[in-house]
This record gives sequence, structure tokens and C-alpha cells, in this order.
Amino acid sequence: MRIVRNKPYLAVAVLLGFAFVLSIALGAVTIPPGNALLILLEKIPWLNVSGDWPAYYETILWNLRLPHAILVALTGAALAGSGAAFQGLFRNPLADPYLIGVASGAGLGAILIMTIPQAGRYLIPVGAFLGGLVTIIAVYRLAKVGQIVPLTTLILAGVAIGSFTAALTSFLMLVSDQMVLQAMSFLLGGSTVSGWDPLAIATPYFSVGLVLLVLSGHSLNVLQFGEEQAKQLGLQVEKVKLFIIVSASLTTAAAVSFSGVIGFIGLVVPHIIRIVWGGDYKKLIPLSIIGGAITLLVSDILARIVMAPGYLPVGIVTALVGAPFFLWILRRAKKEVFW
Repeated sequence: MRIVRNKPYLAVAVLLGFAFVLSIALGAVTIPPGNALLILLEKIPWLNVSGDWPAYYETILWNLRLPHAILVALTGAALAGSGAAFQGLFRNPLADPYLIGVASGAGLGAILIMTIPQAGRYLIPVGAFLGGLVTIIAVYRLAKVGQIVPLTTLILAGVAIGSFTAALTSFLMLVSDQMVLQAMSFLLGGSTVSGWDPLAIATPYFSVGLVLLVLSGHSLNVLQFGEEQAKQLGLQVEKVKLFIIVSASLTTAAAVSFSGVIGFIGLVVPHIIRIVWGGDYKKLIPLSIIGGAITLLVSDILARIVMAPGYLPVGIVTALVGAPFFLWILRRAKKEVFW
């Protein structure tokens, strides 16, 4: 336990490695984890690794599981990192990446594409990302008062826009009953794309967003003193708020676009990191990013095993685990208030 506390990055890196290997090994066709690791290492020229395994192991691993595992890890990292940033920005431990309506807007964009018969499944992430982007712009403009953006107004605008887009999504699903199953799968965290091409498109968005979130750690620490105190300490509060809102929202929109709406990762993971390693955002953000990747990889493994050879939307798994944790957070908060 002392090693875990004193060497947090080593601890989460080891856990990430285990989760990743299990993710590419387990499924409808089980590849022994040792073989899965050797297949990966075989592609590194200077290691000179070889082994004896069926040829279809490599096909399954390289064409299906490896790009899927990377996308799942990036999605979990994006949601947890954005959740930690929003919790710091709003100074509220119950904030999550979907607080200002990004998920609802992205969901509406995806459903709109699904209603077009000629649209291919690769256009669904485009529609979702554009829906999330339009939602961010609308919420920010509605919340802006003069040259400032009050956080309370931002939340209220997010709730209003989120409710509106959710209502439109429900209406479209009712009038287009032939795509209800596909829409429900997306809204429960079912990815609509697979393979290397979507991953190549998604990786730049995830990479830029995650780097920006890590860079916001110092500013988030200063914001914990309150906006007035932060201004006195020299922080350009409004620019910082805009930077964090855009970084976290666009990262969330990218995650929703390629992996569907997955709840509780952005709420639960930062709490676990905060309990174990403290609330310094310079450390909390990167640890949450890695922790989110681990958590979603494990959830995805469970989703594949439970309904093998089918696939359970991973959002159902995260909700089943995350909801009890959320109740535990509320119980803990009540104790702190009343005792």
C-alpha cells in the first residue's frame, strides 16, 4: 500500500498494462494473455520474439481487439480527465463531463445522422461531434453575461440546452422506430465504429484534448481558492475558465462521438484518485486520465464476457458499478455535513 501511495504513476501504469493485455485477450474467442502479449511484442523488431499460436489469433488481435482496446482506453481517459477538470472548475465533487449538456447534444447529432437512410455508420461520429460542438457554443453564449461567464449560469444553461436536445432525441426515436435499437445502443455506450480508420481520426482529438487538460492543473489548483482570490494571485480567471470549458467539452464530445454515451466514469474515477492520492490537480488530472482508461477497459471486458458472443453496451456496466458508488458519495457527504 505504501508503494501505491508513494509511486502513483508506477501503480496506475502497471494496472493499465494488465487491463490492456486482458482487453485484447478476452472475448468470444479467448486468446491466452501470454500469447496476446507475445503477439504484440513480436512487432517490435529488436526484441526478436516468436511463438507458436494459430494464425487467426493475430487476425483477431490486430484487426479487431487492438484498435478497439485503444479506443476504449482513450475514451475512458477523456471522460475521467474531463470529469476531474469540471469538478475543479465548478468546485463541486459531483460534477461530471456531461454537466453542461455535451452528451445530449452529441446524442442528438448522432440520432439525426441515423435517421438518414443513405448515411453510413462512419458519419455517426461526425454528427455526434458536431452536435456536441454546437451545444458547447450555445451553452457558452447563453451563459455569458457581459465579459464574464458565471459558473451558476453556465450550469443552468447546460441543463436547459441538455433537456431540450434530449427531448428532440426522444422525439426522433419515436417517429423513426426502425433505428430505435441502434439509437439505444449508442445512448447506452455502444460504439458505432470499429477498426483502425476511426481510431486514426479520433486520436488527434483525444491527444490534443488530454494534453490541454493536463496543462490546466496549476490553474485549477489556484481556482480552488475562489475566483476573487485567484484574480488577486494573478490568474486570468475568465480566460482560464474558457480554456478549461473548451478543452474538457471538446474532449468529452470526441469520446461520445466515437464510443457513445458512457456514464459515471467522469464522476467515479476522479473521486477514487482524490481519496488515494489527494486533490492536487497537477497530479489528479493525469492520474484520472490513466485511471479512466483502466476503469473503462475493465468495464468493456465485463461487457464482452457477460453476453458473449454478443456485446453488452458498456454504459450499462459503468452505470451498474457507478450508481452504488454515487450513493456512497452522497452518504459520505451527508456525514460530513451533519457530523
